[in-house]
Order: sequence, then C-alpha cells, then structure tokens
Amino acid sequence: MTENTLLHYQYKKATVPAKNLAQTMVLLHGLFGDLNNLGVIARAFSDDYNILQIDLRNHGLSFHSDEMNYDLIAKDLEAVLTSLDISNAIVIGHSMGGKAAMALANAAPNRVDKLIILDMAPVAYKENHHDAVFKGLFAVRDKKPANRQEAKESISVGIKMEGVQQFMLKSFDPNAPESFKFNLTSLKNNYDNLMGWQPVLVNKPTLFIKGELSDYLQEKDTQTILDQFPQASFFVISNTGHWLHAEKPDNVIRAIKKFLDKSVE
Repeated sequence: MTENTLLHYQYKKATVPAKNLAQTMVLLHGLFGDLNNLGVIARAFSDDYNILQIDLRNHGLSFHSDEMNYDLIAKDLEAVLTSLDISNAIVIGHSMGGKAAMALANAAPNRVDKLIILDMAPVAYKENHHDAVFKGLFAVRDKKPANRQEAKESISVGIKMEGVQQFMLKSFDPNAPESFKFNLTSLKNNYDNLMGWQPVLVNKPTLFIKGELSDYLQEKDTQTILDQFPQASFFVISNTGHWLHAEKPDNVIRAIKKFLDKSVE
C-alpha cells in the first residue's frame, strides 16, 4: 500500500440523539497497538462524543511504510481529520499515541481543542524500553508459527510477562509477512525516531495523566512540559504503571471527565 493511503479508522457518532452536533474525541494507541486499545475510554464517552479511533501508520489495518516519525504521523492524522471535516477535536493518546497527539496539535492547531496525554512526556527518551520485546517479536517472525499457541512459545524467548505477551499476540497474524499486523521491521528501524522528540509549542488545555509507578512521565519533566504546553495540568493515578487505562480505567475516565468539565466552565 502507498503512503498516500488514508489511515484506517472507525468513526462513530454520539449515541444520544441530542448530541448530533457533538464534539469529536480522537483516540490514539501506543507502540505495537491498534485502534481497539483505548476501547474502554471510547465506550465511556460514546454517548456524548463522536468517537474516532485510528490505526497509526505501520499498525493495525493502516498502511505500512519504511518511514515513520512524528512529522509524518501528524500529517497522517491531519489528513483523516480533514477528510471527515473535523475541527476542535479532543485528542487522547497513550504512550507513542500521546506524542502523536502532541505533534498533531502543533502541526494542525485548528483541528485540536484539547489534549489528554496518557503517561508520556514531550521529551526524547534515551533508554531503550523495548529490547526484550523486539527479541520476542522477531523470534515469532523467524519461527513463522501457524497458530497463537506456537507464537506464545516463541515470544517467551524475549517477553517474560504474561500480560505483555498477551498484548503483543493480539496483533498476531500467521498470514502476515512478519507474523504480525504491525510492521515489525519498520518499527525497529524507526525506533529512535519514536523515542525521540523535537520540542513544540501548543497553547491548548492539556492534561497529562501519569501512572504513579511508571517512569515515562517524571517530576523532572514538569518544566519541560510547561515550556511546550503552557496550559498543561497534571494528574497521577496511584499504584499504576504505564498501562494505566487498562489497570485502572475508572480512575482514568474520572480524571478525563473532570478535566473536560472544568474546561467548559
């Protein structure tokens, strides 16, 4: 598929009839994920908001490309919003999807009203968080398993945690060239781009939600965040790691609702 192909997405109008002119909430997944990853948030807000869930490039059912960086991702997302005539969206992103949301708001500020960033900072990460993950994923690719159980045996070479194995295997596809829906080789080759970051300036209401036990969003990042997002506010979900929306969805949803309610006061 070519890079000019529009990203794959699902767009559902608000279910409450009186909300026909509702604001759109855009949900962006993290690395190795797909548009279903933030489904718990989508369901919580589907009465009152139009819900747009998107597969980022090299993920899910969206096109594969050798190139991947946040400038390109922002253009991909802007093209989807333009095609649907969406402006002033509320954009929620987790991890890599959080950086994608921030890049979109910088590139196309008229398309974004508010941002909610789940456990990600606008900084370049120097640590490699995914060496073991890639080891397990490439072990699956090289083995070419016929079914998920065989894939699970291979992936355990690198990935020991059951929960992480299960998450990665959601994208397992024995018919895909690399055994996964995502573009494994491209993600590995572009990993430095995805961990990196070029500072932006986005003057939009922005909520950064941190998992208390995660090291992706740290107190030392506060001033760096405020320099780029002058309207930033912060909320911490206690006793929770990087996958805060999966571990404590009700807490995350309450924090989002409080932020959105406060923003319209």
